[in-house]
Amino acid sequence: MNKTDNSKDISKTSEFKQALDKYMSELQKNPDNAQLHVQIGDLYLKEHKDIYQPVNFIDEAITQYQRALELDIDSGSIHYKMGLAFYLKGELDKALSHVNLAIEYKKNLAEAYLLKCNIFVKKDRFREAVEFAELSVDYGGLCSSQAYYKLYILNSVVSNKSFGNNLKSFYYFLMSVLLLPFDKAAQEELAYKLGYFKFFGVIMKGYFYTQKKEYQNAIDLYMQSIEEAPGFVPMYLLLADVYAETYRYEEAINEYRMALWYDPLNLQAYKSLAAIYEERGDYDNSLLMYKKLIELNPNNPSYYSNLAGIKYMKGEVKEAILNYHHAIMLNPNNDWTSVVSQTLGYIFSEVERNYDAAISAYQNAFILTPKNIDIYINLGSAFYDKGDFESALAVYKLALDLEPENAKIHCNLGYLYGGKGMIDEAISEYELAIKYDPTYDIAYNNLGVIYLDDKGMVMNALTMFDEAIKCNPNYALAHYNKARAIVIRGDYIEAARYYQIALDLNKITNEMDPEEIKNRLDNLFD
Repeated sequence: MNKTDNSKDISKTSEFKQALDKYMSELQKNPDNAQLHVQIGDLYLKEHKDIYQPVNFIDEAITQYQRALELDIDSGSIHYKMGLAFYLKGELDKALSHVNLAIEYKKNLAEAYLLKCNIFVKKDRFREAVEFAELSVDYGGLCSSQAYYKLYILNSVVSNKSFGNNLKSFYYFLMSVLLLPFDKAAQEELAYKLGYFKFFGVIMKGYFYTQKKEYQNAIDLYMQSIEEAPGFVPMYLLLADVYAETYRYEEAINEYRMALWYDPLNLQAYKSLAAIYEERGDYDNSLLMYKKLIELNPNNPSYYSNLAGIKYMKGEVKEAILNYHHAIMLNPNNDWTSVVSQTLGYIFSEVERNYDAAISAYQNAFILTPKNIDIYINLGSAFYDKGDFESALAVYKLALDLEPENAKIHCNLGYLYGGKGMIDEAISEYELAIKYDPTYDIAYNNLGVIYLDDKGMVMNALTMFDEAIKCNPNYALAHYNKARAIVIRGDYIEAARYYQIALDLNKITNEMDPEEIKNRLDNLFD
């Protein structure tokens, strides 16, 4: 802080002490005055809420309100203040108990309904929170700026993005602005938030530190700022981002959660936590974050898609499929939805073995993005796996019209022709695949298999397997096939060496059934 700021802080501290001394002096003369206890509690609470106040006065405020309640137990206003103090302390159940009593004793206490709304927000019960914000508006009259703004925030994140709800959000925001001159509490809250603008320079300085990878300097800067203004949510997010960038995930999680404590509707904090949990393999917590995001924004297709991805990683394939379908129905744009449809097609094809469903998903993707060559390839493969060779062939030929020199399409055609016993056509397609991509290991291997098993051309086969291994030294299947070719030449020791290499590589790549390799190896010298 600069010297001017220090002088202001000293002045404010002096005013606080003078006011406190005055009230305490009056209290000594009249210890049974409940209102004096309330005024002292208010003084402590105001000082506690000061963003530049390093001292915690919440317990002192609670003590004074408790003494006031002992003298006036049926006061709805005092119960409200007690509830507010417990809310700020983080003891939500106690806060809720007192705010319920406040409403019981004073049904038209608008600020009590707003506090109950805020409590339910922190408890993640957002739809109930909306009800109490609406009640606060009903009883607040002209002093409902805060309640309308809360409704604007809640409606923005909880409701769908229809024209009607967008219009409702605009109405809430407009009313919060129009009623601001009549709502003293809203004015104080706005002034409180405007006080954070002094940290603009800090944010820029921290940004430059992170760009220069001076992470510890950024961390120290943000932590100092949090000490000065412990309720400034963006600072917690910035600090958490630096921790996450430097793989200090536990610290990052703590800071994101602090941001959510102060702002339970902060989507960025939930998204960042979901990503960190997923990165660490903590899928259960990642799921919780995505479910929370969906609760806050139920029409965001990315959240459903990400949730589906986590479900798939957990092996909950059926639920993953349901969430992918939900994401597709929301359809933000054709390109994005096409990608999700292709993912769904992959799951149906490779995991569920439901080829009709896979074909349907790929066809949906094709309608959305008809020039995406990968869709043709995947759709053709699905038809092939189903046993519908003619449809697969037709799809591949359509794909070649788009990209006649696409090596993968020629390779897939080679595999299809080979499966139909059309050996010469298969060889021709594999040769074209190799021509257009001389590093295509799968094409070399598959061509080698045809030379070996269908043509009996062992040397040609060995040449192809060597090329496949040269392109991909970790290709277990190519080593296995080379071993098979070497067996025909009678060199069992060399064949055993390649079978063993294939077995070792397969532990990593999982290309084959390891028992098949072991049986070949064991039978070599029988």
